[in-house]
Amino acid sequence: MANEEKLTQYLDREAIRDCIYRYCRGVDRADEATLRSAYWPDATDRHGVYSGPVEGFFLWAREVFKSGARNVHQVGNILIELVGPTRAAVETYFLALQRGPGQDGVVRQFLIAGRYCDLFEKRGGEWRVARRIVAFDWLEEQAVPTESEEVRFGPRMPIGAPLPNDPIHEILAEARRT
Repeated sequence: MANEEKLTQYLDREAIRDCIYRYCRGVDRADEATLRSAYWPDATDRHGVYSGPVEGFFLWAREVFKSGARNVHQVGNILIELVGPTRAAVETYFLALQRGPGQDGVVRQFLIAGRYCDLFEKRGGEWRVARRIVAFDWLEEQAVPTESEEVRFGPRMPIGAPLPNDPIHEILAEARRT
């Protein structure tokens, strides 16, 4: 394999990883624009209770964001199998902590482990998810804390927050200033 081809594959793998990380930021910070940037507009997502066009997943996520739910997604092993210059099969292991009200209004908290099984496509030089199936490997319901986050976190401030109140948005704005 020529060095140029190896470099292109390396850059493609990094672009795919960056897309996965954007997905996590988007879903954890309730940042719909960032979440959308991880998918092609015609993508599909089979994501637990939701299965269908990605636009429906965004509508579902928007309602979760409005509920004040807390999410923390951590990705681990990412296996990227490039299939030609414009497609890749990607398996990403994740751990997620999720707390929020269910449809019945009762707040629940879960530790979830699983894998994003993704078909990525490169279009116009950009990699995004074209099809996602979330495989769940572990689910554990946890006791919901009874104290407020301010009490539990104490002096450990700031507490992570949705867009635009999370500290990363302050850092991003500062980095973009010339």
